[in-house]
Amino acid sequence: MTIREFKMPDVGEGLTEAEILKWYVQPGDTVTDGQVVCEVETAKAAVELPIPFDGVVHALLFEEGVTVDVGQVIISVETAPGAGDAGEAAAVAPAEAAPAAAVAAEEEPAPEGRQPVLVGYGVSTASTKRRPRKAAAGTPAANGTGAPAPAVAARNGSAAPVAPAAPAAPAVSVPAQPDGERPLAKPPVRKLAKDLGIDLAVVVPTGDGGIVTREDVHAAAAAAIAPAPAAVVPAPAVAAAPAAEAPVPVPQAVEASARETRIPVKGVRKVTAQAMVNSAFTAPHVTEFITLDVTRTMKLVQELKEDPDLQGLRINPLLLIAKAVLVAIRRNPDVNASWDEAAQEIVLKHYVNLGIAAATPRGLIVPNIKDAHAKTLGELSTALSGLVATARDGKTSPADMQNGTITITNVGVFGVDTGTPILNPGESAILAVGAIKLQPWVHKGKVKARQVTTLALSFDHRLIDGELGSRFLADIAAVLEHPRRLITWS
Repeated sequence: MTIREFKMPDVGEGLTEAEILKWYVQPGDTVTDGQVVCEVETAKAAVELPIPFDGVVHALLFEEGVTVDVGQVIISVETAPGAGDAGEAAAVAPAEAAPAAAVAAEEEPAPEGRQPVLVGYGVSTASTKRRPRKAAAGTPAANGTGAPAPAVAARNGSAAPVAPAAPAAPAVSVPAQPDGERPLAKPPVRKLAKDLGIDLAVVVPTGDGGIVTREDVHAAAAAAIAPAPAAVVPAPAVAAAPAAEAPVPVPQAVEASARETRIPVKGVRKVTAQAMVNSAFTAPHVTEFITLDVTRTMKLVQELKEDPDLQGLRINPLLLIAKAVLVAIRRNPDVNASWDEAAQEIVLKHYVNLGIAAATPRGLIVPNIKDAHAKTLGELSTALSGLVATARDGKTSPADMQNGTITITNVGVFGVDTGTPILNPGESAILAVGAIKLQPWVHKGKVKARQVTTLALSFDHRLIDGELGSRFLADIAAVLEHPRRLITWS
């Protein structure tokens, strides 16, 4: 039997960690290639992880509720010799195996295979191959061992002890990266290096195939702060727990006392909180309100529900409100824009990715309907239904939440009349729809009970001035008051 390790996949999108929500297997269970073994939550969505090989679960290295860095081993599986997918992490020999076998396995090139990724991210064929690196004296490939050579350890600030059996040859200076080559590192490692101010070109890689690891970056950062004295004297070790070390479970809620409960903020809630802070204190918000009679729109909703051409589709007020917003954008195209801070430019969008704010058990998310402006009423209904269902199931992919332009948030479903919504970062406006209620209203010179609601539009005053914002909101209201304008203004 061979023990194979499955690591937290590199999810891309700048994400560096994920929380394990639920394990679907336990030690001793048999697993097959492609079987989902756990569900994890990144900062953007909850996704399921499939195992890339067959075998029997040997150990679960982290408990549910623990946040794990990308690249850490989360589960080990016993597989038959030679079985499994060699494209993932290389099989590790049992503790009693001879070191020579490990060296031989390391020198043998692994066959190309399937790469495990998060559901919805796809597989990058380029990720299965790495550029060959020239072996140099003092590197792991050159000295024939899996551990970094003394020169490498000293340069990175590592404290791996070296006890040679015989006098070693003088250490040869090794460049961190060959001239002209881009350092090999995964996106989370590059982000870490950028955050720490470390140039990857000067970091000596110790990962397989000459890849710079997180440990290399941390070591280089520590070495920059406190340089090692001499090559013959190992520098102090950088404190870091090994990937296979048993984790300490992090409870979902920590009770401080009988009167308080502390809940860790992470995942979607953490990212949403930070995004809202950034938006509120970056974009100058303006909010305008309008109260209107939507009785005709509500009657149209009932008529469309009975239309045989729309059977099977979900017809509700939000659908017609979304259509009204799209018509108003067509009449006021300048509202559909974004602010480029670096270039100090306004970027006009010739497409509408209409965001729909959705409350989920894991927090508020805003997926968007791509190219909503080009969809028919039926297509828009299908897209809305699928978007909301996916969001409530916690299966929204990061791609569905990117590149939104304008958002609708329906606070009326909670019985709320109105509010002052905060812009989704990077977008120009957000429309809050209040509760639709029977209220006294002057209609044709008489006070009657009519279906009335209040709309609130928040917009970025760098992009939309008061006149444009007012026209845009008035047009939305005009369509909802007289829904025939869905046709006459289209």
